[in-house]
Amino acid sequence: MILDLPFIWAGIIAFAVLVYVILDGFDLGVGILFPFVKKDIDRDVMMNSVAPVWDGNETWLVLGGGGLFAVFPLAYAVVMPALYMPIILMLLALVFRGVAFEYRWRTKRWKGVWDIAFFGGSVMAAFMQGIALGALVQGIEMSDRAYGGGWWDWLTYFSLITGLAVVFGYALLGSTWLVMKTSDDLNSRMRRYSVRLAVITLGFIGLASLLTPFQDPVYFERWFAFPGVFVSVAMPALVLVAAFLLFRGLWDDKDVQPFFAALALFLLCFIGIGISFYPNIVPPSLSIWEAAAPDSSLQFALVGTVILVPMILGYTAYAYWVFRGKVDPSEGYH
Repeated sequence: MILDLPFIWAGIIAFAVLVYVILDGFDLGVGILFPFVKKDIDRDVMMNSVAPVWDGNETWLVLGGGGLFAVFPLAYAVVMPALYMPIILMLLALVFRGVAFEYRWRTKRWKGVWDIAFFGGSVMAAFMQGIALGALVQGIEMSDRAYGGGWWDWLTYFSLITGLAVVFGYALLGSTWLVMKTSDDLNSRMRRYSVRLAVITLGFIGLASLLTPFQDPVYFERWFAFPGVFVSVAMPALVLVAAFLLFRGLWDDKDVQPFFAALALFLLCFIGIGISFYPNIVPPSLSIWEAAAPDSSLQFALVGTVILVPMILGYTAYAYWVFRGKVDPSEGYH
């Protein structure tokens, strides 16, 4: 049996991106919520809830970006020039946010500055990720196997909508994560925030879902022609189920259910994007097979990945297991 290596690698990179969005999404969301909590002890608890895992979460971003460069070099060569500005701003934001984790605990005079850096880095990283997603969905212009568009093509009304959608979506993940990890007043506050953020996020999901089919005729045909119309009915129904579980969990004072229901919303959105994209890796015209490196390179990289990915999954799962449960305000990242 001959393996379809480009297809396998597309699945691996999609998996890495999904895991990154799920894992780093909630800790970026914690940073987005930072200014809305005034007590220093509550802010300490918020940061301590993600301190043991935040840097490990970003491993998946490296895997996704590095994998794209290694196995889909043409896609990397097209996407990077098209998205230089949002990607550079995202990386700078992640740097400031990462530094804030360390410096915030080492100073009193400048603590407010690093609180701002933590919040600003989280918002900017989330917003730029959403803008990059929107720019990809609306399509990237190619000419002679290279980027053929302009410097500001990534900045459109649709990419701004997706940017805001990701900011509010990550804030929802962060608030439901804190519902799961905190107690007392902070837990109650985050439960209230989660209800509001869920309503806003669902509104953005609905708006983006309505606009996406009009970004490219292929999307419209895929979603509204037979048999895709069945998926068009099933996906909103599943989103409604996830939304019901989210609100029910919040109203019934459940701690774990809201977080996993919010994750389900992101998973369904990710599946919807995959349905729109496939078989292209760079819409509207660059397929995964056209963008792939030679099979020999794909085979060589796959050997290491088969060993590496289970190891990353293993230590990630172990870290979450060790730091399971509620955060103790008297202990943590001091």
